[in-house]
Amino acid sequence: MYNHAPENYICPFCLLIQGGRSEHAYSIESDIVYQDQTITALVSSHQWSNNPGNVIIIPNKHFENIYDLPISYAQDIHKLARNLALAMKLAYSCDGISTRQHNEPAGSQDVWHYHVHVTPRYKNDDYYKTPKELMPSSERARHAETIKKSLATIHINE
Repeated sequence: MYNHAPENYICPFCLLIQGGRSEHAYSIESDIVYQDQTITALVSSHQWSNNPGNVIIIPNKHFENIYDLPISYAQDIHKLARNLALAMKLAYSCDGISTRQHNEPAGSQDVWHYHVHVTPRYKNDDYYKTPKELMPSSERARHAETIKKSLATIHINE
C-alpha cells in the first residue's frame, strides 16, 4: 500500500535469513541473538558510540513496513522486544531502553524490511545527537554473545 522499495530491491535482512551474503548486506550470522520460525533478532551493523548493543528485530518473512505487517508478527516482535529489554538491563546495566520503528522515507526508514530497534540507554547519553557508525563484525559478535547469555536467563510468564 505505502511501499517505497525500489524495483528489484535486494533486501539485506532477507539475505541474512536465507543465509546469503552480498555487497548489499552488512549483517552476518554471528550478529544473530535470537531466531525462531517467525522472527530474528540481530545486533545491528551500525551502532551509536554511547549505546552499543542496539538490536534489530525482524520478521523472517518480508514485509516492508508497519502497514504490511500482520498483527500476529507484531505480537511476537513485541514479546521479544520486552525480553531483549530485560536482557539488556542485565547485560549492560543500562538506565533505560529505547524501542524505535521507522516507516517510509519521511519516517527515516532506510531498509525496506520492517524492523524494530531495541537500544540500551544511559542517563545523559546524547543518543539523538551522536551519529551511528559501522561496528566491526568481531565487536558485533561479542555483543551478540553477551546479549544471548542474558536473554537465556530471562523467563517471563506469558
